[in-house]
Amino acid sequence: MALWSTSSSYLPLFLGLLSIILLHPITTSTVAVGIRIGIIRRPSPDLPVFHEAPAFRNGDECGSGDANLIHVAMTLGANYLRGTMAAVVSLIQHSTCPENLFFHFLSAHFAPEILSSINSTFPYLNFNIYRFDSNRVHGKISRSIRQALDQPLNYARIYLADIIPADVGRVIYLDSDLIVVDDISKLWAVDMEDKVVAAPEYCLANFTQYFSDAFWSDPALSRTFAGRNPCYFNTGVMVMDVGKWRTEGYTQKVEEWMAVQKKKRIYHLGSLPPFLLVLAGNIKPVDHRWNQHGLGGDNFQGKCRGLHPGPVSLLHWSGKGKPWLRLDSRKPCTIDYLWAPYDLYRSSSGRLEG
Repeated sequence: MALWSTSSSYLPLFLGLLSIILLHPITTSTVAVGIRIGIIRRPSPDLPVFHEAPAFRNGDECGSGDANLIHVAMTLGANYLRGTMAAVVSLIQHSTCPENLFFHFLSAHFAPEILSSINSTFPYLNFNIYRFDSNRVHGKISRSIRQALDQPLNYARIYLADIIPADVGRVIYLDSDLIVVDDISKLWAVDMEDKVVAAPEYCLANFTQYFSDAFWSDPALSRTFAGRNPCYFNTGVMVMDVGKWRTEGYTQKVEEWMAVQKKKRIYHLGSLPPFLLVLAGNIKPVDHRWNQHGLGGDNFQGKCRGLHPGPVSLLHWSGKGKPWLRLDSRKPCTIDYLWAPYDLYRSSSGRLEG
């Protein structure tokens, strides 16, 4: 049985664990049935090495049929693989019914070594990997303020409904730079009220900043929001009615705005603004606790930020700074110690003892 080291050199990680417990006491009925500390053999020199994750089992109240599945979609990219692994750990650890979680991973390059890495790290995980064809966005992406926002995989969420199986009607889309510290079934159960997307809304944010002067000075374009009360929402955490997305052609609606962007440069932030153009003011708002975003700092310098006031169910390192990079550089923000306990990367093995 693995034990947490109590040596002083790992005190920050211990404090990180304690902080999570204080922020959100764990009430899940799942039980860890064991963990093997043996290192997973590196399948590729380009991929990080991970420990095997603990196995968590369903509580007695959990069903076992397809109707009980909770579908979660995420992307798989080499630069964010470590974040994806940590996010998955956090989801299954805090779920009352972890065996009912089904993951849909989208990858730009279907690599057997990534499949091997997931199988080795999560032997009990229910998942599929789908190849996202980058040609779908060839010629449609415009340069934004950060190179990471311009990667084709960042646009995969637009095509999610076309990629996952047709019998999946609802999915929770999650970015790879977050952790969940609550039972995801609470978010899954949201009443969509005939909306195609449910997400936290931030109506106090300056909505005009997400679009250029060229957009607001063009009467034909600025009338887009007529009759709506548009509010900012972060596309890194969304409940999506993918059935409705398919039948009402939302992929095409988003693509049409991407085409306008190529001609007139009406925004600067990658795949977010076209979502806002199509959906802002017409989504189902959910509690802000489900996306404490911006923890990566500002988009230019990545300065540290703290938690927003209020309860926390999901912590999201959107922005320039990613917790694994800051921890590795030994220049972490305080908030990064909340992410560290979910990190399965080999370099964090020092905090575990056999």
